[in-house]
Amino acid sequence: MTRSWSPTLSPDGSHCAYISDRGGRPQLWVGASLVATGESPVSAVRWSSDGAWLACQLAPGGAPRHEVWLVRPDGSALHQVAGFGADTAENMRWLPGRPLLALTENLTTAVLIDPDAGRRTVVATGELTALLDVSPDEKRALLRIGPRGERRIVERDLAAGADRPVAAGEQAVYSPDGRTVYARSEAGEFPVLIRVDPLTTSDVAGADDAEVEAFALSADGATVAALWNVRGGESEVELIDLPGGERRLLPLPRIVVAGLAWSFDGSALAFTAEGPGQPPGVWVHTVERGTTEPVSATPAAAGAVRPTLETFAAHDGLTLSGWLYRPDAGGPHPTVIWLHGGPEAQERPGHEPLFQGLVDRGIAVFAPNVRGSSGFGRSFVNADNGPLRYAAIEDVRSCVQHLTKTNISGKIGCAGRSYGGYLTLAALTRFPDLFTVGLNVCGMSSFFTFYRDSEPWIAAAAISKYGDPVRDRDLLADLSPINHLDRLRAPLMIVHGENDTNVPVIEAEQLVAALTERGHPHRYLLFPGEGHDLLHRANRATYLRETIAWLTTHLT
Repeated sequence: MTRSWSPTLSPDGSHCAYISDRGGRPQLWVGASLVATGESPVSAVRWSSDGAWLACQLAPGGAPRHEVWLVRPDGSALHQVAGFGADTAENMRWLPGRPLLALTENLTTAVLIDPDAGRRTVVATGELTALLDVSPDEKRALLRIGPRGERRIVERDLAAGADRPVAAGEQAVYSPDGRTVYARSEAGEFPVLIRVDPLTTSDVAGADDAEVEAFALSADGATVAALWNVRGGESEVELIDLPGGERRLLPLPRIVVAGLAWSFDGSALAFTAEGPGQPPGVWVHTVERGTTEPVSATPAAAGAVRPTLETFAAHDGLTLSGWLYRPDAGGPHPTVIWLHGGPEAQERPGHEPLFQGLVDRGIAVFAPNVRGSSGFGRSFVNADNGPLRYAAIEDVRSCVQHLTKTNISGKIGCAGRSYGGYLTLAALTRFPDLFTVGLNVCGMSSFFTFYRDSEPWIAAAAISKYGDPVRDRDLLADLSPINHLDRLRAPLMIVHGENDTNVPVIEAEQLVAALTERGHPHRYLLFPGEGHDLLHRANRATYLRETIAWLTTHLT
């Protein structure tokens, strides 16, 4: 099924550019027209506020290293402006009302690109630093600084180099006059949207039991769109007139939303929406008419199962939850526990064709949010840091106990992707008697080789989450599944992209070599030309076919 995402609007809101894989790989589209940008998959696009340029983030070979290219909306004047050689470029943002593109290279270098003048200006540098915005007078910049779980926003005086703290968090922008900063603050238990004036700080949107996931400020500063994460992972979008006027919720076409983007004139808001059996599609809300229309959206699949939210207690009493996809109301069913990546990501009731394919074959899927997941407060997301990772692994056993106690599961398999692949390996080796089969998709098998071979900016940002490879050597050795394969009993399938430099392919290769040496039953599925994500539709179809067959064979 076709997926579309990363919407961005022309200045007057009359046209929408976005990424879609309807041609077999992620490409740039404007409305129904393809804009050629070469063979590399496109991962993000931004439209300049003067309408002259589209900034495209490309992923050569599908790898996490990104390049930034500019192209005219008619497809002319394609050229690269950042991410040359071994560098990576991301965090693209056109400065409102100015033909300047802000971006970050290597999480160390904040850059402004003036495409008309052909000028590139480095405005700030620093370890684990990302550029968020630049003031209208270009004398100050908002920067995000720090590793995962410890990021903070500062305002830097570009002449003096002095920093002023703004908030704990990752997202912030200036108001049109540059006197006010709007930021998503993570200082409290749940993230809130705040307004930081020269003398005061006030809340714009916040709640005691839900988080402001992201926000988008209109270019005139009159309206902010707040994206809420509620009810265990569903979305709400609230339009708030500033400074403190009317609030209204948008009716949403699907239950999980991302990628809010205003047109420069504030007449329209674009976003991505998805749901069970409903792949990500692009929609545009027109403010004056109050209507929301699809730009590129695949119809929902017939008979898709909508999950239910299960809540249960972990071994230490911490409340856990997860989304349960059941073939029917009976039971017990053979069941797959699916563990999401991150770990700071969140399992949400979005489009998961693997889950629907398993349910079609009589296999239930339980997709939990174990400790370390986002969406449940700061304490929960930090509850697996460093040596607390043992408790996250124990959460997987709590999932099994819940499924068994409630008569949901018969045979149980464990599967996951990225960090979820690591957690799968950890659970399979810590609790070998619980699982009939395993599936590890681009997961880490050793923390030491991960730190050694991952991209430097990825490794540096991960220390606060996993531990230091030197200082915490003994801890990371014990937490690395490669050191406990003598306990593994379940047959294991390993899937990886050959060009992955986030979790490098050595994590799969050393695991496969060790299993081969032991004569342990396994299957290795390697995808050339892919990175950390499978971006080509043909490869995703192969992945679904082979993983569903593997799990079905061992569970039914």
